[in-house]
Amino acid sequence: MPDANATPISSAPLVVNYGGGVNSTALLVGMRERGERPDMIVFADTGGERPETYAYLDVMDSWLLRAGFPPIERVRWIRKDGTFLSLEDWCLKHGQLPSLAYGMKGCSVKWKAQPVDKHVKMRYPNGAVRCLGYDALESHRVNRGTDGGLWAWRYPLVEWNWTRRECGEAIERAGLPVSAKSACFFCPASKPHEVVNLRREHPALADRALAIEDAGAAYSAVSVGLGRSWRWRDVLDSDAAQVDMFRSPPDSPCGCYDG
Repeated sequence: MPDANATPISSAPLVVNYGGGVNSTALLVGMRERGERPDMIVFADTGGERPETYAYLDVMDSWLLRAGFPPIERVRWIRKDGTFLSLEDWCLKHGQLPSLAYGMKGCSVKWKAQPVDKHVKMRYPNGAVRCLGYDALESHRVNRGTDGGLWAWRYPLVEWNWTRRECGEAIERAGLPVSAKSACFFCPASKPHEVVNLRREHPALADRALAIEDAGAAYSAVSVGLGRSWRWRDVLDSDAAQVDMFRSPPDSPCGCYDG
């Protein structure tokens, strides 16, 4: 049943779930171009984001200040005992891979959706309009509807018919660098060429990802490794042996909850 105390949609606060990637950055640029100002911009930190993403948050905060927008609020999944356990540490502690490697979305729900939802609800208990950065070619993901009348979901890029191309163009118009792919450095949605690039650009992170893969090796027969049907270690061993098998198209979103 709808919440009788919910704020009417027309006057509800506007909240942007910011993922640090191309789509959610373009969403903010598009709002600026249209004279819309969000009341909150929130980013969920799993503790395992790529270094480029953390650096880009600072770039965006500078741009947001110039645009007259609020700064990015960073949230994390805090356990009942008040401590934070990163997704990486959770995987190592339990000897499991991120749930995406098993075909599930638990890691995205617990480390992204839940902390963002909790943060927004604390600030706006009577409701808000939540904006997600799904582009016009991801309209199949537009299925969240409403949350019991507490808040409504909005998809500005779909409204504007912006695909990945229009998003990149908008970012360039704003004078911003185009952000790198936003995802955990050990994300099971990574393509083989992305795994190779991780080793070349951030060898220490690649080693940490392999530690996760090794720790979860015996957990489930559903997945043979971080690539689900393939092991990151095999890809990196092949690359080390100079077997160039992994030429792939440009990066695309990982498909996780963008928040």
